Amino acid sequence: MKRQITLLLAIALLLSLGLLANATGNSSMTRAAAHPSLSEQNTKMKQLDFRSAMRKLWEDHITWTRVFIISAAADLPDRDAATQRLLQNQVDIGNAIKPYYGEAAGNQLTALLKDHILISADVVAAAKANDQAKLADANRRWLANADQIADFLNKANPQNWPDGEMRTMMHDHLKLTTNEAVARLHGDWAGDVKAYDDVHQQILLMADMLSDGIIKQFPNKFR
Repeated sequence: MKRQITLLLAIALLLSLGLLANATGNSSMTRAAAHPSLSEQNTKMKQLDFRSAMRKLWEDHITWTRVFIISAAADLPDRDAATQRLLQNQVDIGNAIKPYYGEAAGNQLTALLKDHILISADVVAAAKANDQAKLADANRRWLANADQIADFLNKANPQNWPDGEMRTMMHDHLKLTTNEAVARLHGDWAGDVKAYDDVHQQILLMADMLSDGIIKQFPNKFR
């Protein structure tokens, strides 16, 4: 009888130790899941910082485009200063991709984006003068430039930036910017405000699409 009791106690002890080990292991796993490693935290922080920086660049793009449209429509004296700041933004965007695609690619994107800005100025000027021939020509060149930018992005990152999606993204940007300029030139102030809100929403989606594509293509740069 004593041997049986001793054996039962030993079994009970082993079971309790096993349950304790399992509980400890589960607790450790729960803590690990609740508290990501420092490396994982750093990766997430780098990705978040990159997305925020990309958003800032493209928000600057639409902000200074708006300032230019307002200045050009009303012949304000800050037009040249606004234009120079807007052109600097295209340099900043080009510089932002150089760590991933190289110096030449960054400079090429800057050149394409500067053309985008200069042609948009022709669009606004022609629309303001109601010169339909010049407006049609400017719009044709603007659309062709948008396709060049889309093709450039697709070539740089074909897996994450399909050409069709990039072209749609750029065409939407042109359409919404045109709506903003037309509303401003026609004195449609409510329409002008709505148009800018639409531009802003679209540019954030565009910025996220670009940053997500770079993060997926170059994961090691965010670890």
